[in-house]
Amino acid sequence: MRPQDLSAKIRTLIVDDEPLARSNISVLLRLDPEIEIVGECGSGAEALVKIRALAPDLLFLDVQMPECDGFDVLEMLGKQLPPAVVFVTAYDQYALRAFEAGALDYLLKPFDNARFDRALDRARQSVARGKDSPRKLERIAIKSIGQISFVKISEIDWIEAADYITPACM
Repeated sequence: MRPQDLSAKIRTLIVDDEPLARSNISVLLRLDPEIEIVGECGSGAEALVKIRALAPDLLFLDVQMPECDGFDVLEMLGKQLPPAVVFVTAYDQYALRAFEAGALDYLLKPFDNARFDRALDRARQSVARGKDSPRKLERIAIKSIGQISFVKISEIDWIEAADYITPACM
């Protein structure tokens, strides 16, 4: 990884409905001079507005929140996703879905400082790579009959949806 320009900090947004959880993440992030916290949100709906307005590089995102959950937020952002998304939640059952949605990491509460530092380092590397070159999707996850398959984009000739699903919140 090449060293970042000190003026080019990683713009970070924290989204969690629990004030204590937001505070804990904020305290850990403030220890890193490369991080700039651009905001905090307590709901998915508030997160959508702030992500679109602030265009953060890194998003720490809770799964279960009022109005819209973390997955709804990512779905409604579409192509406006931040370069690095780290889910932070107390529920381990959403891990696979988080990675299918494009998460870089999945922090399970309660986590220790070392685990947080590993996730932050991974996010820092991802953001640095993203600034060097455009992000290119190489494969997608397909869920069918209880199993997950990964398909290379270059091998896809046709995609068709069997049904249309309306997002829970806008």
